Amino acid sequence: MKPKIKAGSDEHKALFCKQFMDTCQDYDPDTLPWPELSEKDLERLRSVPFWQEVYHTERRAGAIVDAFTPHVTDPVVREALALQGFEERRHAELIRVMIERYGIDATAQPLEALPLDLETAFIDFGFGECLDSFLGFGAFKTARQSEFMPDKLFDIFDMLMFEETRHIVFFINYMAWREKQRGLGPVRRAMKSLRFYGRAGSRLMGMVRRGQASNDGKDFAVTQTGVFLEGFSFRQFVEDCYRENARRMNVFDPDLMQPRLLPSIADMALRGMKAWDAARFWRKRKPEPAEREAA
Repeated sequence: MKPKIKAGSDEHKALFCKQFMDTCQDYDPDTLPWPELSEKDLERLRSVPFWQEVYHTERRAGAIVDAFTPHVTDPVVREALALQGFEERRHAELIRVMIERYGIDATAQPLEALPLDLETAFIDFGFGECLDSFLGFGAFKTARQSEFMPDKLFDIFDMLMFEETRHIVFFINYMAWREKQRGLGPVRRAMKSLRFYGRAGSRLMGMVRRGQASNDGKDFAVTQTGVFLEGFSFRQFVEDCYRENARRMNVFDPDLMQPRLLPSIADMALRGMKAWDAARFWRKRKPEPAEREAA
């Protein structure tokens, strides 16, 4: 059996950087096979209240990665980060093309000044991508199964989802390499991850509130959520996030590290819900006192 690559080693660094660069997709957002949409599909797409935030977030992501990249001293890691910066800018370009093509009410807003601590900004961004992607895997599956949009449009966004998956695998391995280089043990690394995931969760909730405030959430909440919520259950959503995450991660080299915290939390939650259901089932099966006396 091949020995597992040691995190923080030169071999580990070479592997996660090479796989990231080797799996880069070659496409131009302007020439993608954007489908013609019916009036009903256009109404649905335009009613999603978060496109302004998504566009801004993608533009800011490219700015953060581009600003941080020159400060990385390792040339191999720096080259991979430069590629990620390009891909983040291309994500923003893809959203821009969609906005203009389908007449979505969203525009490029001025980017806020980046913080002086660019490394912390990049780490914040990386953990945010991990959280957004894990939840996005489940939401993407739900939206596709509900036929919210034509399959051809989902095919385009599936390319973006693959790139996001590559980004978080690269980030998790970068962080493991970085922390090992600094001598951080597993407990300190875990506590650091929890802190950054907490910050990412707060930012995500802020984005949701801002998206709803942009049109009071009325259009989307009243006319569109029924498409998603028919037959929806929280457990199913968690299962979709968990299974889609495993499916998308399965294409990467098993020697590479993958995000573990969120899948572990989802697994624990699913086990807890199943145990709760089992307990309720047996409580219902338990005979009443009168039935026991009669027996």
